[in-house]
Amino acid sequence: MGFRSDTTAGTWLSRLTHTTEVLSGIVLAVDVVVVFLSVVFRYFLHDPVDWAEEIARALMIVLVFFGAATVLARSQHVGVDIFRDKLPASWQPAMVQVGHWIIAGVSASLCLSSVLLLVDTWEQTTSIGLPQWLYVFPVVFGSAFMTLFGIANACNGPRRLVVNTLVGCAIVAVLVFGWNRVMPDHAIPHGLLLGVAFVGGLVLGVPIGFVLAFSALLYFLSDPTLPMLVYSQQVMAGADHFVLLAIPFFVLAGLLMEANGMSSRLIELLLRIFGRVRGGLGIISITATAFFSGVSGSKLADIAAVGGIVMPAVRRTKQDPNEAAGLLACTAVMAETIPPCINMIIMGFVANISIAGLFMAGLVPAAVLALSLAVIAVIVGKKINPDDAFEKRTPLLPLIGGALVAFIMVGMIGKGVTSGVATSTEVSAFAVVYALLVGGAAFRELTLRSVSRLFVKSASMAGSILFIVAAASSVSFALTIEQIPQMVSSTMIAFANDYGSIMFLLLSVGIMIIFGAVLEGAPALIIFGPLLTPIAQQLGIHPLHFGTVMVIAMGLGLFAPPIGLGLFATCAITGTTVKDVTRPMMKYLAVLLVTLIVLVLVPSFSLWLPNRLGL
Repeated sequence: MGFRSDTTAGTWLSRLTHTTEVLSGIVLAVDVVVVFLSVVFRYFLHDPVDWAEEIARALMIVLVFFGAATVLARSQHVGVDIFRDKLPASWQPAMVQVGHWIIAGVSASLCLSSVLLLVDTWEQTTSIGLPQWLYVFPVVFGSAFMTLFGIANACNGPRRLVVNTLVGCAIVAVLVFGWNRVMPDHAIPHGLLLGVAFVGGLVLGVPIGFVLAFSALLYFLSDPTLPMLVYSQQVMAGADHFVLLAIPFFVLAGLLMEANGMSSRLIELLLRIFGRVRGGLGIISITATAFFSGVSGSKLADIAAVGGIVMPAVRRTKQDPNEAAGLLACTAVMAETIPPCINMIIMGFVANISIAGLFMAGLVPAAVLALSLAVIAVIVGKKINPDDAFEKRTPLLPLIGGALVAFIMVGMIGKGVTSGVATSTEVSAFAVVYALLVGGAAFRELTLRSVSRLFVKSASMAGSILFIVAAASSVSFALTIEQIPQMVSSTMIAFANDYGSIMFLLLSVGIMIIFGAVLEGAPALIIFGPLLTPIAQQLGIHPLHFGTVMVIAMGLGLFAPPIGLGLFATCAITGTTVKDVTRPMMKYLAVLLVTLIVLVLVPSFSLWLPNRLGL
């Protein structure tokens, strides 16, 4: 959904969207340069740049809020529509319109709160003497842009519906907050408002990042003891972490790898090798997804890269595209724990677990899941003629050379993470530079225009992902005030005392599967990771083992029918439908579930490699 370009306002909003996108791409490029040069100065010139991390974090805040604004302008934030779609069709236009007003209201409130925060911190400085407003201004401008885009989207519908829903939302707000002000002894509890806003936002199909921000906003507004500036402070704090920069960097590295031809060469080489083997196309999907997971970190980016090349080959060789799409979705679950997976970074960050340790802990479980899927793929698969899979065959030597360049990139990332020489963020910056310079020089398929588009696209993707993380930070703050972590902890510990730590672990996995489907994956980790990990540690469960199985369970929910958003995205990428893919996919999901239970019961799968490496 875009703005109407036949009006003056629509033209200006379209220009603002484009300008914001370009600025986000430039900020991402500058951030890569800053981190890359800081690593060069520290490790090679032995002259650390003290201000580099502070500047990189400030730029990331710009990236998060400007990127989120551009995604909102194009209505591309991820939400759950399945609950709204189950309701009568006559209700749905009004529900969509109410969702637009919620987004606009959240954005405006965040803007107001950030202005208050800016005034409060105007004369403050950071630890190295930089002005604090350097971090707050991006939130002010980014939320202002989101407010403009949110209002524009809300006003894009039929005038009567727009006005009626706005009046309805205003009446509900006045009734709720008027009741709390007039009847303080019988006020609606803050925690209840948070819960109702969360469930209501999901039912309305509001994008998950704004569902979280809306829930926290109602909590802050209903509690007069909380200054409004704390709202934006908590949202900003959720994005202000150097380690999270690895997310946009790895996404960018994966997109560059796909654009410069490294992806297509590798998959064509795999087809040459495995094509004539029974189930060869399935084995290629599994292998290719595992490989790309070692670069991009984003499962949807991996599926887009692999599916964009494998699915045409599936159709040319007259294989079942629904079967291939189902397996492709399941390979994304398998690859959830292959470094540098974004969700492993998020889990390590929110639960205070070593990210390098999680990266290593996830490798053996991923291999076990891959082997399980490969067995089924071979049993149900067929042989194909690789010559039929491509319209044009690449000469063998250039093909091997291209694949070798890609293998070196993966090896560089793996070595950097395991050796401890650099952090995941620093390694990801090197991956971007490698894909850009070495990949570009080797294949010469990148142009300045295409690289610019990739930076803009990566910035938007990162803004969408990291805005969810930022919004969830405000919810976590509210949950902490409500002592929800303590309540969950006591309940789960009592459950574990009655049924044992294994049952606690299985229950945690079940929770993560359910909420991984409902909450689009990452938010489930953000909410439940810090709640459940300390309990697991109290029960003697190793945090690396717990984090690994939680991420796999989240992935299983994310890509499982009927509501897994990952499955809907996979079907969109592969040109299939969820209804047709579900049946052939069930055997692969069953194998993944059984294997996950085995991984839960045998911690050695997760802990063997970290123990060997001393992590």
